[in-house]
Amino acid sequence: MLKPLSWCVGGLALILAGAQTVSIPNDDQREWREYLGGPDRNHFSPLTQINKNNVKNLKVAWTWSMPDSGQTQVNPIVVNGVLYGVTATVQAFALDAATGKQLWLFGDKSKNGSNTSRGLTYWEDGDDKRIMHAMGSYLYALDARTGKVIESFGDNGRIDLHTGLPETAKSKYMVSNTPGTIFEDLIIMPLRLSEESDAAPGDLRAFNVRTGKLVWTFHTIPYPGEFGYETFPPDAYKNTFTGAANNWAGTAIDRKRGILYVPTGSAGYDFYGGKRKGANLFANCLLALDARTGKRLWHFQTMHHDLWDRDLPAPPNLITVTQTGADGKPRKIDAVAQVSKQGYIFLFDRVTGKPLFPIKEVTAPKDALPGEYPWPTQPVPSKPAPYARQAYTLTENDISIHAPDRDSLKIKFKGYKKALFAAPSKEGTVILPGFDGGAEWGGAAADPNEGILYVNSNEMAWILTMKDTPKESELSNLSPGEKVYTTYCVTCHGAQRKGNAKSGYPSLVDIGTRRDKAFVNQLVSSGKGMMPGFTMLTADEKQALVSFLFGDEKVEAVSETPASKKVYLPYQSTGYNKFLDANGLPAISPPWGTLNAIDLNTGKFLWKIPFGEVESLKAKGVPTTGTENYGGPVVTASGLLFIAATKDGKFRAFDKKTGKLLWETQLPAAGFATPATYEVNGKQYVVIACGGTKLGTKKGNQYVAFALE
Repeated sequence: MLKPLSWCVGGLALILAGAQTVSIPNDDQREWREYLGGPDRNHFSPLTQINKNNVKNLKVAWTWSMPDSGQTQVNPIVVNGVLYGVTATVQAFALDAATGKQLWLFGDKSKNGSNTSRGLTYWEDGDDKRIMHAMGSYLYALDARTGKVIESFGDNGRIDLHTGLPETAKSKYMVSNTPGTIFEDLIIMPLRLSEESDAAPGDLRAFNVRTGKLVWTFHTIPYPGEFGYETFPPDAYKNTFTGAANNWAGTAIDRKRGILYVPTGSAGYDFYGGKRKGANLFANCLLALDARTGKRLWHFQTMHHDLWDRDLPAPPNLITVTQTGADGKPRKIDAVAQVSKQGYIFLFDRVTGKPLFPIKEVTAPKDALPGEYPWPTQPVPSKPAPYARQAYTLTENDISIHAPDRDSLKIKFKGYKKALFAAPSKEGTVILPGFDGGAEWGGAAADPNEGILYVNSNEMAWILTMKDTPKESELSNLSPGEKVYTTYCVTCHGAQRKGNAKSGYPSLVDIGTRRDKAFVNQLVSSGKGMMPGFTMLTADEKQALVSFLFGDEKVEAVSETPASKKVYLPYQSTGYNKFLDANGLPAISPPWGTLNAIDLNTGKFLWKIPFGEVESLKAKGVPTTGTENYGGPVVTASGLLFIAATKDGKFRAFDKKTGKLLWETQLPAAGFATPATYEVNGKQYVVIACGGTKLGTKKGNQYVAFALE
């Protein structure tokens, strides 16, 4: 049997440089020039004008209303007094960062509302100043001053992000909703792909930011002769029965050393790996690559043969920690810290890839569906302790006392599998932390020189239940449209098309009273939110599906093109189902969301608090329970931690040393995004995108900036 692959060091000729301490912010540091605050992705600002004493005096400085509305996950950037962001329908815009006055707007909301965006990338060389903006599967180069397309880039101003992929992937679903990373004249673009066995390969690629030409490729599903090839079946690289292993969360870059740090997700299909036996490198890995060439320097796989959708959900943090050396003296180590959905933090020497706290390979259960071969061990860090509860620690006493149906929930709970790394099952397997974490795409914040990591975490349990996949003979008596629906849609929306609103999957019953056919047809192709686009469907299949949903399918008008082009897998999930009580609240006891400060010098927690409020319980005098939360924190040199993220729609500031709440305000809609802070004309601002919509919250359309009066 193949031995587990963890970290592997390539030949490095890199010199460890000492950490630099920033005292007085320079002009760049007064801005927010890159996604999550900088190339280290630390969400950190050295600004101190807003501090622990005066934060209570923050007021709205300006607002800007988007021309559309809906979920907005954007962490805006601020360069030369201009704020750049993206609207709910993926239109790029520029505002005066001091007033919120619109300077330009790029995009067509009627065509690009199918995927969310987390922001933009800025690049400049002298007078050439560019905004790199992804819409769907295309990357555009825009003039940062005017918002106009730079036609010398790619094909009249854009490149297709399928470029460089094999022919099998040319028409497969692909969007990029996280900003790319700049290194010199290169941009490395994250990609979101299908979660199924039909996913495109997640090859990492760097493009020339001036011309759009492909510069290098790293195969995350290795080709023959490449390192890791034997960790997949021999033909996996051909992309005929598996794919993905993609970076969708973004990357971090050590520009001084020229090292790119890339977190990757799972290989498709997410929940059954019978067709992709092996450890599956480079899925679920933190990769360190030479940023100029794409050559692998080292890697660590955080989940072998993933069966639980344990993608690495956010860029890592590049920080400096202090640990005691063999001589008993403290030494500073430039490190990289990776948060995970499963609630673990993996900490490594940034240059060598050596774990800075021991990581144990823990025996995993062998029990699995027929044809599945779970990996025999999985990595678990010895420090820090998990920042989210683990399914295997739950007992019946952990069923929420606030649940009106507590007794029936206990009965259900008894029947589920809960062991550490319990494989997907027909009985149902408790996934805690859930499919969205633990940590999620908001990522963690850090003061890079203190070694303290601040991470918000979800505590929502989900139930993963598998079922037999219908065979072709069982589909033969269905109409073409119902056959397509049963093959692709029933997992999330159910056999009766009622969906699962509590878990975020809408009903499709009477869809024709709410949407027209053109909208639904576009949605089937492009996807939206968590729903991928089904680009593999033929025009006839799309027509049949839409007609079926609208109740006017004409069977005789549709060709006999086979509905399923996916590789047949014997099992499929029954959907993404949260473990909820009768009131739609989490079925397990609070806290349901937490905010954590973790000292990575020692591996110990500094503080941990419930994060967010449930109004219905608060009205009954129930102490703070925490809520689901999406979007990360920002920390400042003045000792503040700013974060929105919660379902309750509030924006808060905490004392980063103690976790004490110092200020809060109600936003016009929930801010499921990471804020940004910057200074213009001597005044410090904090801005947050307020799109709401997610978790059943009201829809919003504003960016709101706060400052001292």
